[in-house]
Amino acid sequence: MRCHRFKCLLAFVCFVSVTWIKSVHRDAVPPVMQTLYKRLLAAEERGVEVNRNLSSILEQLRNLSKAETLNSTKQPTGDPGQQIHLQPNIYFYMPHLRRHSDSLVPNVVLGQGRRGVSMVLGVPTVKRSKQSYLVSTLQSLLFNLSPSQRQDLLIIVFVAEVDSDYVNSIAQAVSKNFPTDVQSGLLEVVSPSQFYYPDFSNLTETLGDSKERVKWRTKQNLDFSFLMLYAKDKGTYYVQLEDDVVAKKGYYNAMKTFADQEASKPWIYLEFSHLGFIGKMFRTRDLAMITDFFLMFHRDKPIDWLLDHILWVKVCNPEKDAKHCAAQKASLKQRYKPSLFQHVGLHSSLPGKLQPLKDKDFGKQTLYFPHINPPAALNSSLQHYQQHSLQRAYRGEDFFWALTPVKGDYIIIQFPQPIHITGFLFRSGNTENFGDKMDNTTVEVLPSNGSTQDKESERYTRVGEFVDGVATGTIEDVLQPVSALRLVVHSNSDVWTVMSEIHIKV
Repeated sequence: MRCHRFKCLLAFVCFVSVTWIKSVHRDAVPPVMQTLYKRLLAAEERGVEVNRNLSSILEQLRNLSKAETLNSTKQPTGDPGQQIHLQPNIYFYMPHLRRHSDSLVPNVVLGQGRRGVSMVLGVPTVKRSKQSYLVSTLQSLLFNLSPSQRQDLLIIVFVAEVDSDYVNSIAQAVSKNFPTDVQSGLLEVVSPSQFYYPDFSNLTETLGDSKERVKWRTKQNLDFSFLMLYAKDKGTYYVQLEDDVVAKKGYYNAMKTFADQEASKPWIYLEFSHLGFIGKMFRTRDLAMITDFFLMFHRDKPIDWLLDHILWVKVCNPEKDAKHCAAQKASLKQRYKPSLFQHVGLHSSLPGKLQPLKDKDFGKQTLYFPHINPPAALNSSLQHYQQHSLQRAYRGEDFFWALTPVKGDYIIIQFPQPIHITGFLFRSGNTENFGDKMDNTTVEVLPSNGSTQDKESERYTRVGEFVDGVATGTIEDVLQPVSALRLVVHSNSDVWTVMSEIHIKV
């Protein structure tokens, strides 16, 4: 407005001045006035130029104002460094998200921003009124992974709650139990914005479900959708799990190999468990389409039914029978057998609901890993439980299960004759007793060429220690050949101990 007034005033002054000067005879005009006349002519020309520039500026301002008006009707963007990548349709399905610019910004409590992995595992968890299975589930997923597998995997724990105290308590539990995996970026803990969830009080009761169940399944649809959208740019494959499952040994290689074998086929998902939504693998490039469908109907049906409807929409012909439809849908999903994940939780996340679901294809879980070890005499201060003796574990017939270790407890493996040992592996805990691990325990060897003047107990050399329940390593040539190998406990434990794998490599 100021620019417009200035333009008008300048034009008026120039017009009046030039008109007055032109009306006076030139000979009668003093030299000073002639000079002023020339300056005013120049000013008039300059005024024309300024007028053009001001008009251009005003037009630009009008265009900018229109652009801002249009942008104000679009979805908020939040922090571009944290905003999960979403298709705009989510604001049609969940219009309440427009009210807060950060309603779709994930709260990353723990994480190193790992990307580019082969596989992303999504583990949603909620506050349960009874027992929590999350730590056991993570222990099962991490058990027996190789270093290379740990680098090519990302596990996202999605805490589907807006209670910051509870979210932080989960993060603390994960940090306490898996510090190395959190530090490396293998484990992340994420929660949604407090503005993500809609008002669940006005949901329509459908399918004969109670209002509480409709709310539960609707929230679950939104939880899984948020997690999928957060994960879709972090790896090649995404696997949906739950927080109360146990994984079979070798699950990572089995899934990756099967996915690569089926890569040329037009599947929407691969099944690694027959139950519900557990163990369903998707290509991350398909997650935008899949979540768009979930969000569109998030109020209407449970998520596993919606997943089946995606297949129906893709390939079923309404003019043909159900048998033809089933055959067509089968082409978009491939089943791996035996199942790699078993549901172990009894108490559902829906309050009051018991869910004793078991996958019959899962089979019996392996609780120990047998090896052929060199002959040796075994001695231990640890008292074994029932038939789970150290001797049977060493022969590869069972796992060693001992009562609570205390400082000074030991296991000694004495060889009849000194032998060359290339390496060793001791693994504690198993898939049913994750927490029964060796802690603050060292591995020591007794060289046969050591000084005989020292006491035997003082001639042992430390060659390794237990980290996250596993001790593995090699033995230097200077310590060869070896007469004995010893494990020594250096502090009291709070739990029993399981030795599920003993391997003396020769």
